[in-house]
Amino acid sequence: MTDAYETDGTAESGGDGSLLMRDGLIRRAGELLSVGVLLLVIGAVGFIAVTQVNTELLTTVFPQFVEAFWLVVRIVAVASLLSVTLGVLVGLARISRSPVTGRIAKGYVEFFRGTPLLFQLFLIFFGVPRLWPAGSTNFPVADWAVPAAVIGLTLNHAAYVGEAIRGGIDAVPDGQMEAARSLGMSRVMALREIVLPQAWRNALAAIGNDQIILVKDTSLLTVIAVPEIMSVFRDVNSLRLDPWTPLVWVCLFYLAITLSMSQLVNALERRADPTGQSRRGQMAALLRRAGGRGDGE
Repeated sequence: MTDAYETDGTAESGGDGSLLMRDGLIRRAGELLSVGVLLLVIGAVGFIAVTQVNTELLTTVFPQFVEAFWLVVRIVAVASLLSVTLGVLVGLARISRSPVTGRIAKGYVEFFRGTPLLFQLFLIFFGVPRLWPAGSTNFPVADWAVPAAVIGLTLNHAAYVGEAIRGGIDAVPDGQMEAARSLGMSRVMALREIVLPQAWRNALAAIGNDQIILVKDTSLLTVIAVPEIMSVFRDVNSLRLDPWTPLVWVCLFYLAITLSMSQLVNALERRADPTGQSRRGQMAALLRRAGGRGDGE
C-alpha cells in the first residue's frame, strides 16, 4: 500500500517533470491568451474612440444622460428596497407549513419567473389603466409610466429574491431550529433570531446579483415611455444618426450604478461575516496563532 501510494504521489507531482511542464505551458498559454484578448479590446475601444466618437456631441448630450441617470437611480433604489422586502416575505411563505400559503407563494414565483419581464411591464402599463372606465379621471394615466416601472421591477425581482431566501433557509441545518425550540423559543422567534440571520448570509450573494440584474433591466423601461438612459440613447441616435457617441455615456452611467452596487454588496457580505473578517484574514490570523504557538513551544 505504501509503495503504491508513493508511486501515485510521484506521478501526480510530475515524476519526470512532464506533467509539471504541461501545467506550466498551459498556465503561460492562458496568460498570453488573456493578454492578447485585453490588448485586442483596448485596441478596438481606442479605434472606435478616435474614429467614431464625436467629442462635441458627447458634451452636448451629457445633461440629458445625467437627468436620465438620476431617474434610473431613483427607480432602482425604490424597486430594490421593495423587491428585497417583498422577497423576504415570499421566501418565508415558500417554507410555510400552511399548504395554502406555500402553494400561493409558489404560484407567484412560477408566474413571475416563467414570463418575460417585458410582458409583465406591458401587463401593468397597458393593462391596469383599462380596468378603469373610459374617460375616468381617477387614474393618473399621464404619470403612470414610472410607477408601472417600479411595480413591474419589484414584482419580478421579488420572486427571485424569495427563491434566494428560501434556498438560504434550506441551507441552515435543521438542528438550529430544533435547538432553538428546545430552549423554549417559538417558531417565529427562532426564525427571526436564529435562522433568518444565517439564511440572509447564505442568500446575500444571490440577492446582490439579482439586484445588479435589476439595474440592467431598467433598459427595458424605454418601451413603456420611461425617459431612462436607453431612451435618451434612442432619441440621440434617431436625431443625429450617431450610435457610438451616446453609447459611451450609456456604458459609463450603467457601470457607475452596477459597480457601486457591487461595492455595496461586498460591504454587506463583509459585515454579515460572523467574525467580521474576510476568509483570507481569518486564514492569516490562524497562521499567525499557529506560528506563535510553535515559537512558544
